Amino acid sequence: MTATARERLAARLLELCRAEGLMVATAESCTGGLVAAAITDIAGSSEIFDRGFVTYSNAAKMQMLGVAAATLEAHGAVSRETALEMAQGALAHSRADIAVSITGVAGPGGGGAEKPVGLVHFCCARRGAASAHVERRFGPLSRGEIRAASVVQALEMLLAAAEGRRRES
Repeated sequence: MTATARERLAARLLELCRAEGLMVATAESCTGGLVAAAITDIAGSSEIFDRGFVTYSNAAKMQMLGVAAATLEAHGAVSRETALEMAQGALAHSRADIAVSITGVAGPGGGGAEKPVGLVHFCCARRGAASAHVERRFGPLSRGEIRAASVVQALEMLLAAAEGRRRES
């Protein structure tokens, strides 16, 4: 049986973070902890994974990660600005060196003209470095497909941050 892209990325992340002495945290909304699960599915992940925040509601984003109410009011939960504050908040509230955040509309409902189903914002923050943001519009995929693709995107961003690379949309 071949490993999935998710498994390969998570295993590579573990290997790289272990070698570099880096710790990871996640701040997830629409993925509901799937990125944390992908990482912790790999044996030995306790060496590099500090914690995961599942902040599905706006109240959780504010209470657990320190996302500003003004940010949510001005830009909404599904925005570049909220993703950035989520990632920075995950770093501030953990021992992690690198944090990734995910916030989006996985559907099948809840989307609109400006923020359609399939719109997902990602941010990866690393202590002492600029944060990287990616906006993805996955289009007419199922809820499960959007969430699965989001996990892969988040793992790719964590790997890039661990390697010292920066990707921005």
